[in-house]
Amino acid sequence: MNNRQKGWMVAGVIFLLLLIDQAIKLYVKLHFRLGESVEIFPWWQICFVENNGMAFGIEWFDKLFLTLFRMLAVGLLGWYLHDLIRKGYKTAYILVISLITAGALGNIIDCLFYGMIFTQSTPYEVAALVPFGQGYGSFFYGRVVDMLYFPLIHNAAGEVLFFRPVFNFADSCITVAVALILLFFRQPLNDSLSKPKKEEE
Repeated sequence: MNNRQKGWMVAGVIFLLLLIDQAIKLYVKLHFRLGESVEIFPWWQICFVENNGMAFGIEWFDKLFLTLFRMLAVGLLGWYLHDLIRKGYKTAYILVISLITAGALGNIIDCLFYGMIFTQSTPYEVAALVPFGQGYGSFFYGRVVDMLYFPLIHNAAGEVLFFRPVFNFADSCITVAVALILLFFRQPLNDSLSKPKKEEE
C-alpha cells in the first residue's frame, strides 16, 4: 500500500467512525429525554446524559479552553498521521492513531455545533432540531452527548460499584486506541516521537 492509498484509508476510517458516532448521538438526542435510560442487558443500558467536559463526564477545565484544546489536539494528530504515512510506519499503528483522531473529532462536533442546532434537552422534553443559531447555546458551548452505560458490578444494596461513568462511541474509540498502543504499539510510539524513522521500501 503506497502513501496515497494509506492517506485515503485514514480519511475513510475517520469518516466512517465519525458517521457512526454522530448517528448514535443524533438518534439519542432526538429520541431520549435527559436522564432517560433503556436496558439492553442487565449489564448494558442506553442512558442519555450530557456533559461540558472531557471523556466519561470529567469536568476539570473551562468549556472554551477544553474545546480549543481539543481542536489543537486534532490538528496535531492530523500532522502526526501525515508524518507517520510519509515515513512509512506500519498500517496497523496508523489506524490506531486514526481511532484517536476520529474520537476527538466526534466530541468536537458536539461542542461546536450542538448548542446551535438543538433545543434544550430536559428530563421532561426531548430536544428538537432548529435553524442554525437558534439552539440552546452558542458556538463552542455545545454539550457532549453520552449514552453508553455499563453497570457491571453492584454491591449487596444494588448500588453500582463499577462501571459508573456514561460515555459515547467517540470516547470508546480513544480508549480502545490508547489500550492498543499500551499493549502492542509502544515501540512505534517511542520511535515516532524520539527519532526519525527511515521510510520502508
